[in-house]
Amino acid sequence: MPAGRAARTCALLALCFLGSGAQDFGPTRFICTSVPVDADMCAASVAAGGAEELRSNVLQLRETVLQQKETILSQKETIRELTTKLGRCESQSTLDASAGEARTGGGRKQPGSGKNTMGDLSRTPAAETLSQLGQTLQSLKTRLENLEQYSRLNSSSQTNSLKDLLQSKIDDLERQVLSRVNTLEEGKGGPKNDTEERVKIESALTSLHQRISELEKGQKDNRPGDKFQLTFPLRTNYMYAKVKKSLPEMYAFTVCMWLKSSAAPGVGTPFSYAVPGQANELVLIEWGNNPMEILINDKVAKLPFVINDGKWHHICITWTTRDGVWEAYQDGTQGGNGENLAPYHPIKPQGVLVLGQEQDTLGGGFDATQAFVGELAHFNIWDRKLTPGEVYNLATCSTKALSGNVIAWAESHIEIYGGATKWTFEACRQIN
Repeated sequence: MPAGRAARTCALLALCFLGSGAQDFGPTRFICTSVPVDADMCAASVAAGGAEELRSNVLQLRETVLQQKETILSQKETIRELTTKLGRCESQSTLDASAGEARTGGGRKQPGSGKNTMGDLSRTPAAETLSQLGQTLQSLKTRLENLEQYSRLNSSSQTNSLKDLLQSKIDDLERQVLSRVNTLEEGKGGPKNDTEERVKIESALTSLHQRISELEKGQKDNRPGDKFQLTFPLRTNYMYAKVKKSLPEMYAFTVCMWLKSSAAPGVGTPFSYAVPGQANELVLIEWGNNPMEILINDKVAKLPFVINDGKWHHICITWTTRDGVWEAYQDGTQGGNGENLAPYHPIKPQGVLVLGQEQDTLGGGFDATQAFVGELAHFNIWDRKLTPGEVYNLATCSTKALSGNVIAWAESHIEIYGGATKWTFEACRQIN
């Protein structure tokens, strides 16, 4: 191509680019391109630039399509997982409904699983619930008999009239329970009716407990501060007692108490001690068909206690951080021992000590299936290992029996919640 014509071609190309200056490409340079004599040089240059832009758009579209494909595959997997879970839920609901019709119990939660059921009632079968209510009514009768004996010695027309009213209410409740038993035997009544009836009866029982407690307060001034017991009549997640004092750091301990229970399966959790970051710092629990266990910092030892026969039993557990050595006593006799239970882990201070419930969170997270059902008294803690002789004195209610130097059993040290009640301790009175 002659040099003059090439120069004109470059000039025309420059004019074409300058004429389309809607876009600012920054510093520019001129590129000379050979084109046919009859071609439109401006159109050719624009077509060349459009091809590059088109190629870039195609690459971007391809990348977008690949990303969308990955997203669709991920969503398909999520839908598949959700469909599987929904199928499991539906099948579990069907099994639960069948189990309810067959009057069989379901599974229970493992200790410390973190499920919070505050405000719920225990999901026990109707027959078991009625059995518990019957036991509660019997307990109320016993307490009324004690009050009646007390009122004979301290005559009061107000006390007698209130006692008669409570006796009448107990009779009404017994008729309701009997009616419910007959309904179950005839196969009538659904889950909704069971729940309504149960809530009604438990509400009446809670009211009775509160009113009987008011009567029993009249006896409080006539007994020493440690001659009382706590009663947890139902397996709920709202009845418990809280020890006002926390524990110090301990490298050894002995914990002792009196227990009376006929609950099955498992008496529940007599006590639990939680600290920030560790709900199972120190726990005594008998859950389901498992033996009673003591947990220290989530480490577990199985204990040889058998106490759910409806009689009072005295139990003690000793432990030292050195090698994690422990011993278990029932009714003054050593029944088991072991080692390597949370060795060299001191019991941490500044926690919450609860009687009657297992804590999944600090001071809460109670689960009705792990609640203690029965009576508890003389809960004492020492920061050392007691000797067998000292344990025996406690179990036989000896006058030489010691009180805990960390936690001593006293009414002023205990706060009760949710209908748990205090009344005169009877075990040592029976022994003596």
